[in-house]
Amino acid sequence: MVVTGANSGIGRATALELAAAGYDVVGTVRSADKAAVLTDAAAERGVDVRAIVCDVGDAESTAKGFAEIEADADIWAVVNNAGFAQAGSIEDVDDDAVREQLEVNLVAPARVARLVLPGMRERGDGRIVNVSSVAGRISLPLMGWYCASKHGLEAMTDALRMEVASYGVRVSLVEPGSFGTGIWDGARYPADAATAEYADAYERARRTTAAGSSLMPDPVWVARTVRLALGSPVPLARYLIGADAVGGVLAERLVPTAVTDVVKGLATGVRRLRR
Repeated sequence: MVVTGANSGIGRATALELAAAGYDVVGTVRSADKAAVLTDAAAERGVDVRAIVCDVGDAESTAKGFAEIEADADIWAVVNNAGFAQAGSIEDVDDDAVREQLEVNLVAPARVARLVLPGMRERGDGRIVNVSSVAGRISLPLMGWYCASKHGLEAMTDALRMEVASYGVRVSLVEPGSFGTGIWDGARYPADAATAEYADAYERARRTTAAGSSLMPDPVWVARTVRLALGSPVPLARYLIGADAVGGVLAERLVPTAVTDVVKGLATGVRRLRR
């Protein structure tokens, strides 16, 4: 099986967890240095994980990487985890940055599915797990394009799940809340964030992320959820994981939008209480 973006965060935790459970795991990474990080982590855990250099945001690199994997063994399952976070108001993120966000977080998982589905269909068996986020259910200020990529991933996954079910291929979404992955520690901000209209909100977001990262739960819980989805004969369509994710989705459903808009705006600093 293949785990994309396996050198850090949820991807690495998942690769190690699945290898420890007895799966034959290949992790994709974007560079030789990151491959070394993954193999060192596997050695420390006492498991075997093979690393393949493959940039899923690039079609040619992805095709080459997956051809290399399939030359050695059939791909029974794929965990599409690779992705990155990007902060910025809708007006502050330029077209190129938008395209890259969508390319990696949305187009790449579909590209990977396109590559592995012929073999899965021929065998009449296969699993695809797409790692989304609670951001796939809830939009927040200054995260609009990241949320859009995850909303799109959810819609694409829903369609894919229905399309391939009759061929014995099972497709699931895993939707984590906030976990200690470091994804927001290295999140991209607009180049002119310090002078932008929302400069204070960007600085607030940076401080909040830095202060809260050490308090977030271990991503191993997400990895165990992926293992559960892969091990179930009848996996769920969605696995929402994390107290903040469950609470956030419930609030989104039960609380009027006018109220949640105000709360989100105040929490992110894009809205201020009138004096």
